[in-house]
Amino acid sequence: MLGLRTFAVIFAALLAANCSGNTPETGLKDADSARIDAGSTSDLDRIAHGAPGEAPFWSNAEKVGIGTSYEAYDENGQFSDDGPTGPISKVWFSLGKDRITEVMWGLIHEAQIREIRFVVVGPEGIIEPTSAEVITDGGVRPSSPANGIGLMFEQIDNSILFTTFTDPDRDSLIVKVDLLEPLSEGYQLYAYIDVAIGNTGTGDKGRLVDNGLHAYDGESHMFAMTSGGADGGTVGFVGASDGLSDLSDGLLDQPYAITGDAGGNVAGLLPIAFANSEAAGGMLGPEAKLVIGFGDGFEAAQANAAVSFEADALSVYGKYSDQWQGYLASLEDLPRIAEASTDDGALAYMSAINLKIMEDKTHAGALIASLSNPWGETFPADTSQTGYKAVWPRDFFQVASAFLATGDEETALAAYRYLPKIQVTDETPGNAGVTGWFLQKTHVDGEIEWVAIQQDQTAMPIMLGYKLWQAGVISDEEMATSYQSMLKPAADFLVEGGKPAILWNVDEFEASLGYTQQERWEEQEGYSPSTVAAVIGGLVTAGELATRFGDEADAAKYFAAADELEANVENWMFTTNGDLGDGEYFIRVTRNKDPNDKVLLGDNNGRPGLPEDQIIDGGFLELVRYGVRAAKAPSIQATIDEYLDKEIGHNLRVNYTFREDLDIDQRVGSFRRYGNDGYGEDGEGGTNYHEIDGGNTPGQRGRVWPFFAGEYAHYALQHAEEAGPFGGILIDIAKSSVVSMESFANEGLSLPEQVWDGVGPNPFGYELGEGTNSATPLAWTHAEYIKLLRSIADGAVWDRYDVVAERYADSPRNVAE
Repeated sequence: MLGLRTFAVIFAALLAANCSGNTPETGLKDADSARIDAGSTSDLDRIAHGAPGEAPFWSNAEKVGIGTSYEAYDENGQFSDDGPTGPISKVWFSLGKDRITEVMWGLIHEAQIREIRFVVVGPEGIIEPTSAEVITDGGVRPSSPANGIGLMFEQIDNSILFTTFTDPDRDSLIVKVDLLEPLSEGYQLYAYIDVAIGNTGTGDKGRLVDNGLHAYDGESHMFAMTSGGADGGTVGFVGASDGLSDLSDGLLDQPYAITGDAGGNVAGLLPIAFANSEAAGGMLGPEAKLVIGFGDGFEAAQANAAVSFEADALSVYGKYSDQWQGYLASLEDLPRIAEASTDDGALAYMSAINLKIMEDKTHAGALIASLSNPWGETFPADTSQTGYKAVWPRDFFQVASAFLATGDEETALAAYRYLPKIQVTDETPGNAGVTGWFLQKTHVDGEIEWVAIQQDQTAMPIMLGYKLWQAGVISDEEMATSYQSMLKPAADFLVEGGKPAILWNVDEFEASLGYTQQERWEEQEGYSPSTVAAVIGGLVTAGELATRFGDEADAAKYFAAADELEANVENWMFTTNGDLGDGEYFIRVTRNKDPNDKVLLGDNNGRPGLPEDQIIDGGFLELVRYGVRAAKAPSIQATIDEYLDKEIGHNLRVNYTFREDLDIDQRVGSFRRYGNDGYGEDGEGGTNYHEIDGGNTPGQRGRVWPFFAGEYAHYALQHAEEAGPFGGILIDIAKSSVVSMESFANEGLSLPEQVWDGVGPNPFGYELGEGTNSATPLAWTHAEYIKLLRSIADGAVWDRYDVVAERYADSPRNVAE
């Protein structure tokens, strides 16, 4: 067993300097009279008042880290209790800077707990933990990948350490609590558990029974146990009768045993008592634990908690840790690509773990976008929401290809085999329209959530399948079947288009070759360089598969459609009289095939739409990434100047540099999604996204996204290859993007969706380049970092498709005039 704590969160209690004793007072006015008779409702004073409590919201999405047990697939590539790692544990957690945030059980998006806070109560009242300091010499950044980089991290402040992990063999969360200094007399540590059973913060009920807290809603149940027992605890409605409300005066003088028949926003409070513990090597000092079991009934939840509670925490932790170390050791390519990092591989190893954590354990291969709800504190938890804990085929493609880059062929294959679950067919519930395309967003079980047509999300599964087949991960036999059942219908849709007729998406849109209802940012319809790049890649690879498996007629159809798009990339999406720079560049999207008509685009998350030729984004770089255009192609080179321009006003500018102390032009920094982006905090009022009355505001500003540093680096790598001996500076630029992405990782080595760019008011106190409350960690960002390291290690762009590049190598649009 490793001697480091896995996914540990350590919080501080700012206690009196002269600490003595470790058996504190409970803080009760009259401990005997206030003692709760667990489970009894005979005394009406013991029924909590104030139902349903305050309106619930989700938690902050800026996670320091995430965790779950590693589970290996069985011989069929699925998760089962008979697999190599034994019984499957379906519990996930995320960690904020000073608390445990959402805890999921069941499917990966099904939150059961909104947050767990640890507070100390003394004569002066509640003492909340402060943001923790990171220890860097105990596992965050070991000097060698052989030490297990990326698996462990610790945070510490003053006196109490909390190590959080899951029981690998059952549905339980374990928090091992260690006192680094004894608590002073008169101080008591509590665990405050704000539940959200069944993925909502409403309708919950709670009670204290025997030695723990039972909370439930419908068929979902949770049972929490501490080494302090239920005596001295309470349960109630948040903001009215919960433990924190009662403790506001420093005394728990109105404890409740049950919330009664009325459901609501419920939270429980349990005391944590300490006892000295001994292990090999000597005394560990005072320790305690909080264990939470989950189940589809009270008995199941209580049994899971009880077994995990009785087990030795260090032994359970050891298995949890060893299984993750075994996974890292199985990634044959990870050590080699980690050598391209500048942090001894720490972020590479943590990226591999974070990506694997974000897979559901009921539906193997179901890869989500992030284990968070973006700007969760501003979004009500009164209805079930997935947030980013859902499947988008675009993010899915990025992550699956990153698994392949690390050498994890099993997960990449499981992901590909999952895809039929989210493809639209005649059997898709509620569908009466065109088939073959992949749903915009779904739950991991395939339940439909969003239904806009995004052409790139239909092309990418074809590209993924081709890549896995080329790598030998998918056999000829399996691919022949998969081509007929899944990829051919997808390619046919890309060529032939058609009208959707599913849920709200009826009668207003008809897809056609290259024309998408939404481009990759899910906001605008039309022709977009990033979308068209993927469609060309999908059609060319579909043509190759069709040829291989004897479908010559369809192969010709797919190649012809790809060629038509390639011949018109510049005609349809490259303006020659734009308002930026010299007026010649790729635009983000055009509503028609005329990029010079200055058509007004739609609004962008509250920010009013502007003429199409004022909006630039990095989507044109995808043409290079997939092989449609050479990096030196005139249209690509013409657009680079506008893309890098830092003199453009902040609303339309996309390129930002955060450090000026390096020797190359592309210093630590990255790019926004596009000019006039409104997906972020308000740049005028300083509020969170959607904070004002739950809607968009005109001042919202999309910030810098770290993974664009990787996108630009891949362009630079390809340009360097084409430039020959003159490409050295481009290699340096690509490598500096590695530094950039590593600099954006937080103390838990989690990479965010967006980072603070320094524009506008900053009431949240973000440091320049620090992740915002959008979503951390973002799977796409970790995937892009992994693929960048692989590209540098290989000396070739990982996502470049040779069959595409070779087909268009002699295109006149790839040759300078």
